[in-house]
Amino acid sequence: MTIRVLLADDQTLLRGTLRLLLDNSPGYEVVGEASDGDEALALVRAHAPDVVLMDIEMPRADGLRATRSIREDPSLDDVKILVLTTFETEQYVAEAMLSGANGFIGKGTDPPELLAAVDTVARGDMTLSAAAALALMQRFREQQYTPLPTTPGRLAELTPREREMVTLAAKGLSNDGIAQDLQLSRHTVKTHINRAMAKLGVSERAQLVVIAYEFGLVRPGGHPPAR
Repeated sequence: MTIRVLLADDQTLLRGTLRLLLDNSPGYEVVGEASDGDEALALVRAHAPDVVLMDIEMPRADGLRATRSIREDPSLDDVKILVLTTFETEQYVAEAMLSGANGFIGKGTDPPELLAAVDTVARGDMTLSAAAALALMQRFREQQYTPLPTTPGRLAELTPREREMVTLAAKGLSNDGIAQDLQLSRHTVKTHINRAMAKLGVSERAQLVVIAYEFGLVRPGGHPPAR
């Protein structure tokens, strides 16, 4: 199946580089290019791409405003948004995810990792770079956007495999990345993640990042605590 991608970035050279990468990679089709958020929204409505590669800092409407506008349109529910930006800051990561983005990665991402991220969000999974995952955790901790109901008792309800899944998710791995790391099927990983979220009383994968850091499953720097 071909993944139809829309590029939204105000840098012509970068859009050209991304188009070259996607056009020369089997299974992808670039359906349009936008240089600002308003143009991105218009092209999304015209072409209904599978994935939008969305920059944040653009003239007129920025990527965050465009993301919110897409999410407010019920006819665009199937469009996935992968934020691709130079700035993996706490504010940008938190605002992007709260606006409805499906993933967040930096422009320094290697081409194979970028393609993997596009694949991940196209399937409906969430993906965060390791830097974005840490920034999101710090933002939630400092601003306390959503109080977490998790207690150490709930964390103890997780099986060893579920704890392992939560730890890897908090380090920024997608379901595919976890599956490859543990040599499991993607379906098995998704099942364990969903069960862990249910036990912890959360509905957003991003909150797993917060829990993992708050309760010591992962330490700053992305490394799990010593056993």
